[in-house]
Amino acid sequence: MKANNVYFVGIGGIGMAAIARYYISAGLNVAGYDRTPSALTRALENEGARISYSDSLDAIPEEFRNPASTMVVFTPAIPESNVPLKYFRDNNFAVLKRAAVLGLITRASKGICFSGTHGKTTTSSMAAHILHSSKIGCNAFLGGILRNYNSNLLLSPSSPYSVIEADEYDRSFHQLTPYIAVVTATDPDHLDIYGTEEAYLESFARFTELIRPGGILLLHTGLKLRPRPDKSVKIYTYSRNEGDFHAANVRIGQGTIVFDFVTPDGIIPDIELGVPVDINIENSIAAMAACLLTGDITPDDLRAPMASFLGAERRFQFLLKRPDRVVIDDYAHHPDELRQSIRSVRALYPDKKLTVAFQPHLYSRTRDFAPQFAEALSLADEVVMTELYPARELPIEGVSSEIIFDRVICDKKTLIRKEDFVNTMKNCNFEVLLALGAGDLSLLLPSLVEQL
Repeated sequence: MKANNVYFVGIGGIGMAAIARYYISAGLNVAGYDRTPSALTRALENEGARISYSDSLDAIPEEFRNPASTMVVFTPAIPESNVPLKYFRDNNFAVLKRAAVLGLITRASKGICFSGTHGKTTTSSMAAHILHSSKIGCNAFLGGILRNYNSNLLLSPSSPYSVIEADEYDRSFHQLTPYIAVVTATDPDHLDIYGTEEAYLESFARFTELIRPGGILLLHTGLKLRPRPDKSVKIYTYSRNEGDFHAANVRIGQGTIVFDFVTPDGIIPDIELGVPVDINIENSIAAMAACLLTGDITPDDLRAPMASFLGAERRFQFLLKRPDRVVIDDYAHHPDELRQSIRSVRALYPDKKLTVAFQPHLYSRTRDFAPQFAEALSLADEVVMTELYPARELPIEGVSSEIIFDRVICDKKTLIRKEDFVNTMKNCNFEVLLALGAGDLSLLLPSLVEQL
């Protein structure tokens, strides 16, 4: 349909915000609803979006009540009982999922789609920064605020490429038509949607079938995934230490990480990481490989962007960095992500006490992976946990932070209310604090840093 108005139900979601920004930049009228204000919704309002934080129908602007001129976009995190969403459905509006709209927007471009249980935001952000820094440019729809640009949307109207964070939640990535598809990991997650690991892997296999004929599939080595791309699709592998693309001669020290990038066409020496943490060696390999495989990026196009990459907000973001105190915020919310994050900090600060603050995310994920979470957290010297962040879910009987906390084995562990977090951490004399989780604990970190 030809719509002049676009209304977003759940406009404060990171993926929704990128599409809202896209339509604002295209000159359309944008409005939306979200439950609570946030830094992201305030930024959207400053850019021209009209946002209501009440689900009353009276809060929907008059010009967005005409189904002939208004398209409605919603996120699956919004319940079907939501009042505005139900109104639009009942009154014959064009109501589309966020993923479907993203698929429509990017279908005419060469989509470079980054999928996987973890690493999607960082790898897609790195690739977007590489392309955007080159003469080729790109349009990018990211799942995090890229600190180099203070946005999750990059636009280069003349570029043939779109960089897309391909989210497996609710099978959203099945709406995409990749030119290059990257799969970083397939450790089971979102079992509230998929039920079993087999169904989760099948969803990724279906994603590989969507790669355009003549396209490219870049796979992390060692995955359980059995891809099913078209026979004309070229398949490459990567990892830190092996595969068609990998690292060699890794040098870590004095707060820097430098390595040589091994490709099928030769070695590109001395790649320096702007965010020097161990896991970003592998993330950067995926991003650089995807960019090289376009055929439009040269080895010389890689070095400066990798060194200047600042990372996405809440992806290994240093909020305080002093000799006596370090505070790092990381979005890790899956057991494998926790494990990688904790090990990366250990490598950076091997002689300091590591305190991990963790807020579990979702009742279902806590239920499904409690032993694995506890095992990962036990790698820390000290653990501080708060009540879990439910996000879109209703409580599940018997599921709480305690089922993780009780299994953690470390020198010291504490279970607190979120409201007590700042005072607790201010008085615990930590050396390195790593805050983990996808909830709202991160909102308290600036206050903690200010008081320190």
